[in-house]
Amino acid sequence: MPEHLGHVIFITAAAAMGGFLFGYDSSVINGAVEAIRGRFDIGSEALAQVIAAALIGCAIGATTAGRIADRIGRIRCMQIAAVLFTISAIGSAVPFALWDLAMWRVLGGVAIGMASVIGPAYIAEVSPPAYRGRLASFQQAAIVVGIAVSQLVNWGILHLAGGDQRGTVAGLEAWQWMLGVMVVPAVLYGLLSLVIPESPRFLISVGRYDQARAVLAEVEGKDVDIDLRIDEIQEAMRREHRSTFRDLLGGRAGLLPIVWIGIGLSVFQQLVGINVIFYYSSSLWQSVGIDPSSSFFYSFTTSIINIIGTVIAMSLVDRIGRKPLALIGSAGMAVSLAVAAWAFSAKTGTGEDIRMPDTQGTVALVAAHSFVLFFALSWGVVVWVLLGEMFPNRIRAAALGVAASAQWVANWAITVSFPTLSDWNLSGAYVMYTIFAVLSIPFILKWVPETKGKSLEEMG
Repeated sequence: MPEHLGHVIFITAAAAMGGFLFGYDSSVINGAVEAIRGRFDIGSEALAQVIAAALIGCAIGATTAGRIADRIGRIRCMQIAAVLFTISAIGSAVPFALWDLAMWRVLGGVAIGMASVIGPAYIAEVSPPAYRGRLASFQQAAIVVGIAVSQLVNWGILHLAGGDQRGTVAGLEAWQWMLGVMVVPAVLYGLLSLVIPESPRFLISVGRYDQARAVLAEVEGKDVDIDLRIDEIQEAMRREHRSTFRDLLGGRAGLLPIVWIGIGLSVFQQLVGINVIFYYSSSLWQSVGIDPSSSFFYSFTTSIINIIGTVIAMSLVDRIGRKPLALIGSAGMAVSLAVAAWAFSAKTGTGEDIRMPDTQGTVALVAAHSFVLFFALSWGVVVWVLLGEMFPNRIRAAALGVAASAQWVANWAITVSFPTLSDWNLSGAYVMYTIFAVLSIPFILKWVPETKGKSLEEMG
């Protein structure tokens, strides 16, 4: 291994802390859902608005991060996100009322949105070309590890509080600790951002060539012709066309067909209901009669399955191609969701007195884990790979922005509707998600292009 590569890995891992916080903050609320319902005495609709509030912030953060990073630098953008994560964690832990809890959630969402954009961009800009693909996967890996750690922390805090989400630990209720512990990784992210270098691409864009030379020597090694690399970066920046929304217009349906395909991929990724598992699984298992401590444990095990599936996808996506992997995932998700819908149909009772036959309870747990595995080894990774590859160069940035926005909107729609849907008919909600998983199969077969083995220039 080249001697400079260890340093590059450290820089990449530090930047990927934003991804860790993205995953952590997105799913930590899972452990607090029922406690928030009880603490503020609210119904499913108001609860859903608080849970989904972060997604409004996500859309704002993702939209503004690129401009902020171009103006004041990638590192400063990371530091702003770290500060927002910290403030959000403290505010969410000690809210005065429901409205300010929602406000702190929105603020945390802005940080998530910023981290989702700035992490991959910075990693791509500091990675040596030969290692860029593997280093870029740090962000996705960090997200799924963040999800798993948040569930493990929630489970540990619940045990300290005697299995009660509203049990007190050192003067605060358990759910408050769950939301507040994020201060630790948020501060660590801020500290790490103080010791990693600014992106050479940004330094060149603002005329700080000596610093850019030093960073390039640091990350690409002493054998590289630094002046040649600076010339290459400048030439690439000169040739770059800043795509705008206007470039996406055309075709019979307003937008170019390839843009609609990108939106379709983003929307299907959310409409199968994956984030119901990450935002509501503890609440979901309690709603079918599983005790809180066990429900938290199952939330953690689904997070581990999510990591395993992501590793499988990262190892297969270049071998078997994007479309075959997506099709395998769609078929597996459709079967898993259909089985879960059948199992949930056996739920009986209301309120505190909910029961489910042992057989169906076990089947529901297996089906939920199977669903997460098939999602993680396919759509969880493949959609981001396809969105990064399938658009022509001249519209890539703008088309990615539109597709990512569609994803946040679909995520919000699923998140905000689930509590009401599950009150109405939990099995019916899962039938809906099954239908979307089935519909994704003809969508992939007919419209999604295979990008495996093609250069980005060939997508024009």
